[in-house]
Amino acid sequence: MSNKSIPMTQRGYDKLAETLHHLKTTRREQISENMGRAIADGDLRESAAYDEARMEQSENEARISELEEQLHRAVVVPEDASGGAGLGARITVKDEKGNQRQFELVGTYEVDVLKGKISDASPIGKALSGKRAGDTVEVPLPKGTAKFEVVAVEYS
Repeated sequence: MSNKSIPMTQRGYDKLAETLHHLKTTRREQISENMGRAIADGDLRESAAYDEARMEQSENEARISELEEQLHRAVVVPEDASGGAGLGARITVKDEKGNQRQFELVGTYEVDVLKGKISDASPIGKALSGKRAGDTVEVPLPKGTAKFEVVAVEYS
C-alpha cells in the first residue's frame, strides 16, 4: 500500500467514515446472522448459503481495510474560494456554444461523474483548479481542445 496522502473534502471524508461505520456495524451483523442461519441448517461442507456468507464476510473485511487505509491517508483540504477553484468548489462553466455545465472539484476517491463530481487530477479538473469567474480555460481532449469560460465558483 502507498503512503501517499489522499486530498479530499470534509464531505468526502465524512462519507467514507459513515460507510466504514456501516460496514463495521450493520453489515457485519447482517453477515453474522446469515452465517448463523447457514450453520443452523446443517452440513457446512455442502452449504451454498454458508459459502456465500463467508465470501460476503471476506469482501466486507477487505472493504473495511481499504476504507481504513484511505481515511488514515486522508488530508482534508479546506474549502476556500480565496485561491480560486479548489477541492469542494462548484464551478459553473459555459462552452463556446453558450451551454452551461456545473462541476464539483473533488478528490480522486469522491468522483461521481453522473453527479458532476470530477477529480481535481482529471484534465478538466486540472484546467479549472485555481480559476475564478471570468477566466477562460482550454481543456485538452482526445479529439481536440475544448474552451470554457468560468461563470461562477461557489463553495457551500
